[in-house]
Amino acid sequence: MESCHCQPLIVTQSQSASPKQQLFEHLAVIARALGHSARLELLDYLAQGERSVEELVRLSGLSVANTSKHLQQLKAAGLVNARRDGKYVRYSLGDERTLDALAALRGIAQDRSDAVAKLVAHYLLQRDALEPMPAAELLAQAQDGLVTVLDVRPSEEFGQGHLPGALNIPLDQLMTRLAELPPERQVVAYCRGPWCVLSFEAVAALREAGFEARRLADGLPEWRHAGLPVARG
Repeated sequence: MESCHCQPLIVTQSQSASPKQQLFEHLAVIARALGHSARLELLDYLAQGERSVEELVRLSGLSVANTSKHLQQLKAAGLVNARRDGKYVRYSLGDERTLDALAALRGIAQDRSDAVAKLVAHYLLQRDALEPMPAAELLAQAQDGLVTVLDVRPSEEFGQGHLPGALNIPLDQLMTRLAELPPERQVVAYCRGPWCVLSFEAVAALREAGFEARRLADGLPEWRHAGLPVARG
């Protein structure tokens, strides 16, 4: 069983601490909450939509106990909200600006860490090194009916929010449902975010099958956070 070395998010301040020092202590609470790979992964899943503890356990592979501990850390820092739904507790992002913090971490890591840059190049870019399509360009082309927008996330994530007019074909069903894609139109695939492998693999498979295909530069959370239209259901 995986271990969770979770420390309580307690701000300890000496009586002589200046207001500025106290503010930095509160910032450190949030930084400590972000300072664990499992919590970052949980935030990535919650960026797609509201989830129960049980759903997060299934997605992350963590135990129920560790998932709950990590979620309490995030909740104490104000990064997630929790609500009771019958016998379940459901979690959601506490603030969409958390996506800005995650994007900043990704950018710094990819620019300043050779290990991250190598992982991205080996794990993602070898599947598709072509320039992805910016959100504004995709919105214009989709409104003009020039592209097929393809959401390759699981159907439960699609139901909580997706790009308007998007066709949902989860990646594991793609090769058996190619007939649903108009062959004369370019396909633009998207998934959970810029480091989500689903869209990379979808584009590679579509090109192998003879389709013209590109990726969206980001994912549904970034699209939503940019104030672009989102459909549900």
